[in-house]
Amino acid sequence: MEIRLSSVFLAAALLSGCGWFHRGDKTPAPVVAEEPQADPSVIEPQVTRREVKTPKIKAKDFELGAYFGALSIEDFGTNPIYGVRAAYHVTEDLFLEGYLARSKAGLSSLEDVFPDITVVSSSGRQFTYYDLDVGYNVLPGELFLGRGRAFNNALYVTVGMGDVKFADQDQFALNFGVGDRILITDWLAMHLDVRDHVFESDLFGVTKNVHNIEATLGFSTFF
Repeated sequence: MEIRLSSVFLAAALLSGCGWFHRGDKTPAPVVAEEPQADPSVIEPQVTRREVKTPKIKAKDFELGAYFGALSIEDFGTNPIYGVRAAYHVTEDLFLEGYLARSKAGLSSLEDVFPDITVVSSSGRQFTYYDLDVGYNVLPGELFLGRGRAFNNALYVTVGMGDVKFADQDQFALNFGVGDRILITDWLAMHLDVRDHVFESDLFGVTKNVHNIEATLGFSTFF
């Protein structure tokens, strides 16, 4: 009986030892990380970058051009005018500008009423001026034409002085005006200007300041 009990305990001990042996030898199964799945509700933006071309116009540059338009000569009607301009850009906003232009006056209101009266001779009807102005860009910005085109432009003011030759007389004149410069390309600009030339006149027996307003369209090139 004792031998049989001993055999049972010995068999139980062997089975228990084999279980612990296999448990210690067991290799854990490798853990494989799962790749994160993309959330279908998140939309990745597709942005097309616009290529921006920076104008190569430099400060302290020279500008040369021509213009034409209409000049309202006080008491002598509105007449065509044409001229040339040259500018030197001292800084990005400040510039110096010179003008030379010519027009020809029509008949005065007195000559319209009384055809036999001649106020100004035929040669004296030439209206020529020389000006030297200082200009300043007060509102630089961009002008948009449609969705795909934008042009640099600047609204500027000018003031200056010069000489006006009219009615066979040379008169000292002041002028002031406003204009808009539109840069069509890196080297070509379009100008829209309105200016007033003021000087003293006594053609009708009374000395007074006369205002001669011009509106012009011009083009200039940078170099």
